[in-house]
Amino acid sequence: MASRFGLSERVFAGPGSKRLIGLIEDGLEQVEERLADELHSADELVDATARYLYEAGGKRVRPMLTMLSAQLGDGTVPAVIDAATALELTHLGSLYHDDVMDGADRRRGVASAHQVWGNSIAILTGDLLFSRASQIMARLGERAMALQADTFERLVLGQMHETVGAQPGQDAIAFYIQVLADKTGSLIAASVQAGAIFSNADERFHQPLRVYGEKVGVAFQLLDDVIDLSADASETGKVPGTDLRAGVPTMPYLLLAAADDDESRALTQRIDDGVARIGEGEDPAILDEPLAVLRDHPATARTRELALTWTREAIDALDPLPRGGVREALVRFAESLVDRSS
Repeated sequence: MASRFGLSERVFAGPGSKRLIGLIEDGLEQVEERLADELHSADELVDATARYLYEAGGKRVRPMLTMLSAQLGDGTVPAVIDAATALELTHLGSLYHDDVMDGADRRRGVASAHQVWGNSIAILTGDLLFSRASQIMARLGERAMALQADTFERLVLGQMHETVGAQPGQDAIAFYIQVLADKTGSLIAASVQAGAIFSNADERFHQPLRVYGEKVGVAFQLLDDVIDLSADASETGKVPGTDLRAGVPTMPYLLLAAADDDESRALTQRIDDGVARIGEGEDPAILDEPLAVLRDHPATARTRELALTWTREAIDALDPLPRGGVREALVRFAESLVDRSS
């Protein structure tokens, strides 16, 4: 059942959801065809770089959510396909930029684009994908352009704030949650909201879907923080602890740093020292043992609990939606996120 797109049996397991499978699959197939067209270029370099991460895979979570929420209205009409394509292109573009900013070596199981072509080409490829996404949204009208612009602004703000970090006097944990809401939550929110907007669904559903999407996005990223510490690189396509090795704080680290016991303070210092030494050119493997300790630390368990809290709040946001297959599948999707780190 649509394993190509990662449609979980659990998400579409309910009696009201099973009838949606064919509709969602059909919409995703259309989006996939549009992505292939949009990413093709007569310029050989552009064609290779733009298609690189697309061809590396991806579960198309954001288009799936767009297709699903569109069933609250007229279904997967052409405007819904266009919006889903544009938002997935935006997501793909952000991956090129994120990997440069974070110094990530791998993405989706392959070498990061900047490892293959260098930082400048990777950044320009991301810019190109953003441009193509904007062109698609422009054809859908002013509301689509506003949705794209607002989402893109939040993506940039999230990356900017992550780069500079929390400032003196700011709550580092609250600051980080806002970064997650901007960097990850905003695009998932736009995707699930777009399905309702461009299928002409009842206006009353738009805001609840936006809130749901943003909270799901935060939960999704909190679980990624847990998975980032996994000893099994096959889960992420990245080296375990990639973010922390690059000096990018994650929630387990922030909760560890906020703890006041001697053991936590000592582990925080070991991680900080390791990050500094890596920055000076030492082998990133020097953090293998401290990160293994962090993986089993209560701070990581607390991160899982936070993800569950955000998941529950996302589900609660769906209360204004009518009962039925769409709401049932959205609930199951949110619940399935928690299982990713088990």
